[in-house]
Amino acid sequence: MKIAVLPGDGIGTEIVAEAVKVLSVLDLSFELEEAKVGGAAYEAHGHPLPESTLKLAQQADAVLFGAVGDWKYDNLERALRPEQAILGLRKHLELFANFRPAICYEQLTHASSLKPELVAGLDILIIRELTGDIYFGQPRGRRSAPDGVFAGQPEAFDTMRYSRPEIERIAHVAFQAARKRGKKVTSVDKANVLETFQFWKDVVTEVHAEYPDVELEHMYVDNAAMQLVKAPKRFDVLFTGNMFGDILSDEAAMLTGSIGMLPSASLNARGQGLYEPSHGSAPDIAGKGVANPLATILSAAMMLRYSLNQSEAALRIETAVKSVLAQGLRTADIYSDGTTRVGTKEMGDAVVARLKAQS
Repeated sequence: MKIAVLPGDGIGTEIVAEAVKVLSVLDLSFELEEAKVGGAAYEAHGHPLPESTLKLAQQADAVLFGAVGDWKYDNLERALRPEQAILGLRKHLELFANFRPAICYEQLTHASSLKPELVAGLDILIIRELTGDIYFGQPRGRRSAPDGVFAGQPEAFDTMRYSRPEIERIAHVAFQAARKRGKKVTSVDKANVLETFQFWKDVVTEVHAEYPDVELEHMYVDNAAMQLVKAPKRFDVLFTGNMFGDILSDEAAMLTGSIGMLPSASLNARGQGLYEPSHGSAPDIAGKGVANPLATILSAAMMLRYSLNQSEAALRIETAVKSVLAQGLRTADIYSDGTTRVGTKEMGDAVVARLKAQS
């Protein structure tokens, strides 16, 4: 099993180191190969996604990714900014299906921004289409406005678009995932305003006919955002396009206590996947040893389950994380009175200790 390890920038190097440490104590044989990506790759190679890094990712069974980005690169042309690395990997690896579970662990109900009774037992799976929508749609750019009230003035534009096959394949993923859970899919759109999402709604409804055992509801994105903070446990599988999924998954992250608890998996049709925490590179705390590594460690567990066929090992990691939280250990983002504050390395060490105790 070959794993490409791409730590990236900011806290990426710190949190990925802890996930690798956790993987190393499992009784499994891995080939781990590390490469630079993002700002670190730009500094070393002049590009955020060098050919050598892309080739490694393409040849690996899975990619363990940290985070990319730093304010100091904001003045670079867009094609050279660190964030282009993750977009490039999604495109070249055809990672069209993004899984973002939002689970509120019993020990963290008081860390959530909502009342404990609203989030206790929360278990939502957000499935986000990852390679289409306005993030990748063409044409895009800047020009003189050809029409409208401000015709002739400078304007910028992006294109939101989805094809039938793109929607069909992610809809099948959502319905199949729901079959293994609560058998309910909430498809999020803006069909009342956007032609793209009226088409999305129509195609999802057609695909649903193949899954009569799964309940389907359609919900406008603004209502979905409201319901996530009003009654989050009403959702099972929350399914949507690229841009809406990007926003809603970060909102859902805060229900769990911290975005530092939210893992993610991005998969292609072959089962190859890229696994990363849902948070960013947090350059303001990089190097301080205070970042929460649990989202990355849980992403490694998802990697074992979805790409490497090691469900038992994945469960061991998840059980160890729950045990560490039950011990009262907390990084700064989830700390509360009565718990013990620890740093990045100490949290990783605690998970490793629990895994060894299981043996």
